[in-house]
Amino acid sequence: MKASIPQGTRDFGPETVAKRNHIFNTIRKVFELCGFQPLETPAMENLDTLMGKYGEEGDRLIFKVLNNGLADPKNSAQAKIAFENLLKGKSDRDLTERALRYDLTIPFARYVSMHHGQLSFPFKRYQIQPVWRADRPQKGRYREFWQCDADTVGSNSLLNEVEFADIYARVFGQLGIDVEIRINHRGILTALAEQFGGTGKLTDITTAIDKLDKIGLEKVRDELTHKGLQAAQVSGILEYLSIQGTDEIKINRLQALLGHLESCKNAIADLQFVLDYCMAVWPAGKIVTDLTLARGLNYYTGIIFEVKAKNTSIGSLGGGGRYDDLTGLFGIPGLPGVGISFGVDRIYDLMEELQLFPAEVSESTQVLFFNLGEKESKAAFHLMLQLRSAGIRCELYPEKVKFEKQFKYAERKNIPFGIFIGPDEIESNSFTSKDLKTGVQKEPISQQEMIPFFQHLFKTV
Repeated sequence: MKASIPQGTRDFGPETVAKRNHIFNTIRKVFELCGFQPLETPAMENLDTLMGKYGEEGDRLIFKVLNNGLADPKNSAQAKIAFENLLKGKSDRDLTERALRYDLTIPFARYVSMHHGQLSFPFKRYQIQPVWRADRPQKGRYREFWQCDADTVGSNSLLNEVEFADIYARVFGQLGIDVEIRINHRGILTALAEQFGGTGKLTDITTAIDKLDKIGLEKVRDELTHKGLQAAQVSGILEYLSIQGTDEIKINRLQALLGHLESCKNAIADLQFVLDYCMAVWPAGKIVTDLTLARGLNYYTGIIFEVKAKNTSIGSLGGGGRYDDLTGLFGIPGLPGVGISFGVDRIYDLMEELQLFPAEVSESTQVLFFNLGEKESKAAFHLMLQLRSAGIRCELYPEKVKFEKQFKYAERKNIPFGIFIGPDEIESNSFTSKDLKTGVQKEPISQQEMIPFFQHLFKTV
C-alpha cells in the first residue's frame, strides 16, 4: 500500500517545525508580555457544545466523530436511519455525539462556564492548538490547522480592544510583516439589517458580506436576493458596501445612512474610541475602519477585527472581536468577552513567500564535534557536555567515517560551526574550530576558553 495522508493535512519536517515554532514563540511571548495565561482544551468536544454556534455554514464544516459502536448492530433499521441522517448532513446521537474543535473560542467559553467559580476576572488566557474544518482544501486553507487565540472575559472596557490591536501590531512587527488592522462593529451591521431587511435577516446579510472579497459585489447581490431581500433592500446594502475614503469620510457617510438608529450611534462611538487610542501611537494606515468587514460568526456583538498583509494575495492573517454573551450559551449569562486569533498557517506561507524567517531559525545544532577516533571522540564527548551545560546546542557525530560524510551531515542540518579534537588537541588541551559556512578555520584555542568563545559567538550570555 502506498503511504499517504488525508487531503487537507500536512506532515511537518524539522526545518518547517523550527520555523513554525519561531511564529508560535513570537506570539506566545507577546501574549505573556501582556498578562495572558496559557490554556488547553480537548481536541474533541460534545457535538452539542459546537453545533449552532457558527451559523449554518459553520455547522456544515464541523468534523463529526463517529461513535465507537456506531448504531446498535442488532437493530439494522436504526442503523439505516442513522446513516441516512448522516448523509443528509443531520446529526444522529445513535451515530455521533462528539466533534473535533472548529475553533478555540467556543471551547474557551465552555471552559469559562464550567470553571467560572474558580477564575479571577477579568480572566486573560491564550491558547495555541490545532482545529479542524471540513472545508475544501486550497492554498492557504486546510482541514487541519493551528490557531493562536487570546481572550479576555469579565470586562466591558474598550481598552481590551485597544490592547488586542496593540498585540496584533507587536506580533506582526516582530515577524517583519507589514499589515493593516481592519476594524468594524457588529452594531453597525445590526443597524444595516434593521434598515434593510429586519434583524431576522442579520445572519443572511453578514454571511453574504463576509464573502465579498471572495465572490465580488455582484455575487453578493445575487446571494442577498436569493435570501429573500427585496431589490430596494439589496440596493441599500450595496450602497453601504460602496462607502470608501478616510475613516472620517466613512463615518460621516455611515451617519448619514444609518446614524438615526441607536445601534449605529453606539457602534460609531466604540469605533471612534479605539481609533483615537491607536492613531495616537501608530502611523497612519496601520488601523483602518472597514465597513465591509463582517466576521460571519453569530457570537460577535461589538468591535470586530481582521488583519491582512499589505501587497499580497494571501487572505486574512487573523481576526476576532467582542462577544458579550458567549458564555450565556452554556448557562452563564452576562459575562462580557473579547478575543483575537492568529492564522499561523497563512502567516507561515506568507513568511516563506517573502523570505522573512531569520537564518538562525533553521539551526537546530550550533556546533558539531567531528569524530576522529575512539580516544578523540571520548575527549570530544566530555567537552560537548560542558558546552551543553552552558546552553550551546551541540552534538558529536556518532561514528568515525570520512570527513566528507561528516561535512555533508553538517551541511544538511545547517550546522554553522565544527570542532575538531585530534591527537594534537588532546596533548595541548586545546580545540580547533571551523566556520562551516565560510570555511574559515581558526588556530587551536585552549579548551578553557571554549565556553566563553562560543557564548560570545552565539550571544548566549
